[in-house]
Amino acid sequence: MDSVTQIALGAAVGGAVMGRRAGWRAFAIGGLVGTLPDLDSFIPMGNPVADFTYHRGYTHALFVQTLAAPAIAWPIQRLRRASGESYGRWLLTVWLILITHALLDAFTIYGTQLFLPFTDYPVGLGSIFIIDPLYTLPLIVGAFAAIWLGRRGAWRSGARWNAAGLVLSSLYLAWTAGAQQWMELRAGEALAAQGIPAERMLATPTPFNSLLWRVVAVGSDAHWEGFLTVGDDREPDFHRYPHDPELLSGIEDTWAVQRLQAFTKGFYAVEERGDQIVITDLRMGQAGFYAFAFRVGKRNGVGVEPISSARFQYPRPELGIVFSELIACGRGRPTEMIAC
Repeated sequence: MDSVTQIALGAAVGGAVMGRRAGWRAFAIGGLVGTLPDLDSFIPMGNPVADFTYHRGYTHALFVQTLAAPAIAWPIQRLRRASGESYGRWLLTVWLILITHALLDAFTIYGTQLFLPFTDYPVGLGSIFIIDPLYTLPLIVGAFAAIWLGRRGAWRSGARWNAAGLVLSSLYLAWTAGAQQWMELRAGEALAAQGIPAERMLATPTPFNSLLWRVVAVGSDAHWEGFLTVGDDREPDFHRYPHDPELLSGIEDTWAVQRLQAFTKGFYAVEERGDQIVITDLRMGQAGFYAFAFRVGKRNGVGVEPISSARFQYPRPELGIVFSELIACGRGRPTEMIAC
């Protein structure tokens, strides 16, 4: 999730555990600790594919976070020792903040390697977009209300506000997981009814909401994309986009290709752009505007040879256009940029 959400979640968890003892400082420290796992995004991993696939790695692994929590809690407790706050209580606070950060990220589609070092499988439910105000706002309102009331001596009322924010955001998260199952059931029925030979299928929410869902289905030589709306029983129109896995012949055993195939869980397309071979992650973005794609090979006259991986950048539409297109798509109206 985005940094604001992780700060809000960390603050709310910190306040829930230590707010009565540390007051507003529990929220401030919680927000700071809540940002720590994402600092791995500033660590260069050696090449673009590694940067992409190792993000949300060891800093998000539950085992590693459990080992790291004592080291993070110790200086916090030392700074707060004059207030009589126990190390054990701060240890619990830090641990809960770290694991809730990682578990929340696992609800997005990106891929969070929760179980390192035992397996690098990227857990990515994909039921919530990386920025969703309906998840974040209850946390922010609850935390600020708790701080405001606590500074006026009404900590019990403040604690209720903070708890309400956590409960509401958790209920919303549960809703997104249920909605995703519903959308995937509908999408599976539509794919079968239209005779589309999909080998795998995924439904993910479009930006900033959980009502309009994008469906991507992948076959042997093409993938299909369509949209479903909660409360609208119309069958989706699936648009076909061909791709050619045979373009990887000769480079299929390279680290970059195998790493991308595993990290995307098979939701990728292979295309030729000029004389270069590009692998596109189909899970994020949409046709023509994907978030992540990588150059992994180049034609040499007799075949394809591997190259040092590099990002391939799709066009990025303006945010206002994205909003208007998504609203039109959700209402079943014509769109110009999105194949809805």
